[in-house]
Amino acid sequence: MTPKAPRTVFVCTECGAKSPKWMGKCPHCGRWNTMAEEVIQPEPEVSANSARRTSLAGLSGESRATAFRDLSLPSYMRSGTGLGELDRVLGGGLVLGSVVLLAGEPGIGKSTLLMQISDCLGQSRKVLYVSGEESGGQLRLRAERLGVGGEHLFILTETNLEQVLAETDRIRPDVMILDSIQTIYSDRINSAPGSVTQVRECALTFINKAKAEGISMLLVGHVNKEGGIAGPKVLEHMVDAVLYFEGERQQAYRIIRAVKNRYGSTNEIGVFEMTDAGLCEVANPSEMLLAGRPRNVSGNCALCTIEGTRPLIAEVQALVTPTVFPAPRRTSNGVDYNRVYLILAVLEKRLGLIFYQNDVYLNVIGGLSVGEPAADLAIAAALISSLTDRVVPDDLIIVGELGLAGEVRSVSNLDLRVREAARLGFTRAVVPLRNTEKRSLNVEGMYLVPVRSIHAVSYTHLTLPTIRLV
Repeated sequence: MTPKAPRTVFVCTECGAKSPKWMGKCPHCGRWNTMAEEVIQPEPEVSANSARRTSLAGLSGESRATAFRDLSLPSYMRSGTGLGELDRVLGGGLVLGSVVLLAGEPGIGKSTLLMQISDCLGQSRKVLYVSGEESGGQLRLRAERLGVGGEHLFILTETNLEQVLAETDRIRPDVMILDSIQTIYSDRINSAPGSVTQVRECALTFINKAKAEGISMLLVGHVNKEGGIAGPKVLEHMVDAVLYFEGERQQAYRIIRAVKNRYGSTNEIGVFEMTDAGLCEVANPSEMLLAGRPRNVSGNCALCTIEGTRPLIAEVQALVTPTVFPAPRRTSNGVDYNRVYLILAVLEKRLGLIFYQNDVYLNVIGGLSVGEPAADLAIAAALISSLTDRVVPDDLIIVGELGLAGEVRSVSNLDLRVREAARLGFTRAVVPLRNTEKRSLNVEGMYLVPVRSIHAVSYTHLTLPTIRLV
């Protein structure tokens, strides 16, 4: 019988759907430009599924259903990583048998972070560090620079799935770190290394092994040019937690953000500073974000955002300058581009301010990304301040969501925001009126200014006379 020739298919990186021809839009999930070419080799006689699937019965000892009251917990459920900021993001540490996906741009500090975690966990737990990108000598060089020398730390430089599993069975680690999942391939899977099928199936094999044997796993994932995790989107659904490593390589500060966590709160962040000795925790991020804040300069305003359970005080800067071009520029860093356009439209419509003849530049200091609507009012105040060249008082913080009609809507956790501002030396706060109507807020050393609309903010946020609710 003539052997079958390899065939070419196109696989969607978002949903994994296959198509015999390339299409700009995936017919299954509807995403654009997600079809990737993949060469499929002929199927072997022995099914790959029988060799690479692992039962999840290892945790309970049997594959039958167990009554909820009969379920038992092991001697420990979480292991601290040695980094309090990372433990905060994880919800208290690594959960037994959990799989965490850590993603970030090249050079952001992922390998450095994992090496530091290995050193701490290796003091009491058996750790297997699998590297598919660096040699043992390169890892040793980094370890010596970071002062890493875990007693129970094992290093494996391998990219073949079967070899990695064999070493895992021999060492039987408590924690396993894989850098990175895109470099692992299996001979039983008929596609090229790094392809959608390879990444999906290899990740599934590791996940099944982690659940069956109670191994805490950390998988490193690279990101594409759009900022998403390279490979199939289903990879994020398969793991227990997804952490994004954010920050500019030109800056010293790094942020780890949880976008998915089955064992803790989502959108929690941890702040670190990159130094020669590795990543150092930043215990007070608000002071870091406000460091070097200019005084008595127009276009600056302080805001308070909630990241997970933590209130953060940040500084937003706006620069509004006349333009000589027909189409003015709109640049935004740290704030959603469309959100800025919405706020500009409200200010032009409700206050009669002219922005269409000016270039607008907006920036959140420190590389922080602010996504919640509670920052709307502070952004609007910074824009008004820059346009009118009037200074927002340095001891004033502004919190509130801005509606299309110019109304100021209530925000969540206002008490946490105000207390954090008072701790950092702020004495006045512009807050939504509806928040003060529902419950009284008494924070020592803080004078609250309730406002109902953007008109009140524009009239009073500079000198703060007796407030007139518009």
